[in-house]
Formats: sequence, structure tokens, C-alpha cells
Amino acid sequence: MGAVEETVEVEAPLETVYDAWTRFEQFPQFMEGVERVARSDETHLRWSVDGRREFDAEIVEQRPFERIVWQAVAGDTHRGTVAFERLGDARTRVMLRIEDEPAGRFERTAGRFHRRRLRGDLDRFKTMLEAARKP
Repeated sequence: MGAVEETVEVEAPLETVYDAWTRFEQFPQFMEGVERVARSDETHLRWSVDGRREFDAEIVEQRPFERIVWQAVAGDTHRGTVAFERLGDARTRVMLRIEDEPAGRFERTAGRFHRRRLRGDLDRFKTMLEAARKP
């Protein structure tokens, strides 16, 4: 299984960062290619990505203000973890790790593309939160 991991530090309190991340329906605002995320209950999400891929995901672990782990269900191989670390009263580290089973040669060589996309997603998340905190 291929894995991509990126980290970002956000100038915002841990509680603010965690609360923003758990508003899954707002992921299209900062995640490239994500068109829609709909919550069906407390642990199940329906994703629409890049206009051609839809999958259901289940939150398999959620420790408030620490980490969230999810995995795709019904055939998709996607799995991810987001972890939060308080660095101070108004600073938080976010680590995002995505794992996916490469289906073919293109997917196996696309790691740099996925890393850039993940880096961009985290940078947009950071910008969105920090801009919302400015007076």
C-alpha cells in the first residue's frame, strides 16, 4: 500500500483546528478535486472526487482533539489518518497521512502528484483558518 504524509502548523488553537477539520462537508473549500462530502451518520461519509470517483468511508477511530482514522468501504482501498498536536495556546500541528493501494503502473508512479495535492490541501486549510482568525 502506498502512503503519502504531510504536516502543517496552523496559527490557531487546537480546538479551533480540530472543529474545522470535523466539518467534513466543508472539505471542498480546501481539498483539490473533492466535490462533495456528505455525512450519513456519525461515522459514515460519502465522497465525490474529481468528477469520476465516489466512495463511502467509515470513521474507524476518533479521539477528540487528537486523531481521526477513516477507511473506504465497499471495495475502495483508501485509508487515512489526521492527527492534531497542540504546540501552544494558539498553534497546532496537523499531520495528514493517506494510504491507497496502487492499482497499476500510473498509480504506483503518481506519488509525487499525490504529495503535491496533499501539501496544497493542507496549505489551503491553514490559510482558510488563519484568515478567519484575523480581525
